[in-house]
Amino acid sequence: MDKSAERFMKILGILGLLLFVLFSSCKEKAPVPKPSSYLRTELPDHDYYTLKVDNPVVGFTAEISTLFSLSKNLSDLKFGFQELDLGAANGTLLLYSKRFDNRDSLFKLINAANDLVDEHKVKADQIDYLQIKDTDRKVFGTFFSLKGNVATNYQFYLTDSSSRFIRGELLLNCRPNYDSLRPVIDYLKVDMDRMLSSFRWNK
Repeated sequence: MDKSAERFMKILGILGLLLFVLFSSCKEKAPVPKPSSYLRTELPDHDYYTLKVDNPVVGFTAEISTLFSLSKNLSDLKFGFQELDLGAANGTLLLYSKRFDNRDSLFKLINAANDLVDEHKVKADQIDYLQIKDTDRKVFGTFFSLKGNVATNYQFYLTDSSSRFIRGELLLNCRPNYDSLRPVIDYLKVDMDRMLSSFRWNK
């Protein structure tokens, strides 16, 4: 075989290799986009019903989501406790209540509630608060919204400023991940606003 023939065979070999690589790459599957990191949770439109909680320590009435149901209503001589199951939202709203008979006792309860919120400052990216003041219903307090990978995204306390005090915290039944849980957290914010704006003490 002369040199020109050898050169021709080398060129054919190189072209064959290039064609093989080209066709092999064309057969590869197109890249598939990664699934969204957000939790896909189907929750219904907001709807409410009136819940009346009779408790010897502190009784109250409020409009709550139709997803919520009262699963526990307990009391002893000093403290009241309620647990609301959040249904499809997969969480729990815990309510703790106590009677007080002087201003010092009220301030201690408020400070204790604030301290429980402060415990989450290490992991919270931001803590917003909203003052609640309704003189007609005698409902006063603070609503806390905690953003970030925290164990509880909403806490609050309410008082009539004379004898009744109640504190609440909302817990989701999963590992804290603010980004993936954001749709559920935002959904529950609407329900919490409705509950607190309609809250009234039982006579």
